Amino acid sequence: MQALFSPGSLITLAGALLTVIGSIAYLTDSPNLSLPTIFYGVPIFIGGLALKSSELPPAKRLSPPAQFKALRELPESEPLRKLLVDVVRWRYGQKAHLESSLEVLKLWDEDVPPQLLSIEELDCQGHYGLRMHFQCGAVPLEKWHAQQDRLGRFFGADLVAEVQPRGQAEFILSLLPQAGVPVP
Repeated sequence: MQALFSPGSLITLAGALLTVIGSIAYLTDSPNLSLPTIFYGVPIFIGGLALKSSELPPAKRLSPPAQFKALRELPESEPLRKLLVDVVRWRYGQKAHLESSLEVLKLWDEDVPPQLLSIEELDCQGHYGLRMHFQCGAVPLEKWHAQQDRLGRFFGADLVAEVQPRGQAEFILSLLPQAGVPVP
């Protein structure tokens, strides 16, 4: 259902609708209606298809948006808030969420990149944290463990990263406040 209401889908549907209306108007000799609708409908339809072909859906959000609103609005939560906003929106022209960040951290593979599957907000004794579920892709889990210290500092000055394996090809990346609060 979520894919039906993506911007790419809506633009494609609008272009298709205009094209159909223009075609019907052309066949019924209504030049005032057919010319503008076909003239605008076909390019909008093609543009929508182009968006649809490069679409990356948002990561699944496991916690309700209103549940951690107070913690998310704290000034020290800003880096994680920006990260959350970035991964829960539609992306175009990217292979995976956090693509540029993972490239900088040398945790990127061009052919089979790591995929962010879901994200969950955490309350760490009054501090804000995030837990992200990744599929490894072609980047081995050992590489993620080797970059664990850098991951926390990269996403925020006062953050600690914890990498926990989940099976062969998946893991959980938790970004927690420096206070060393255990994850619930």
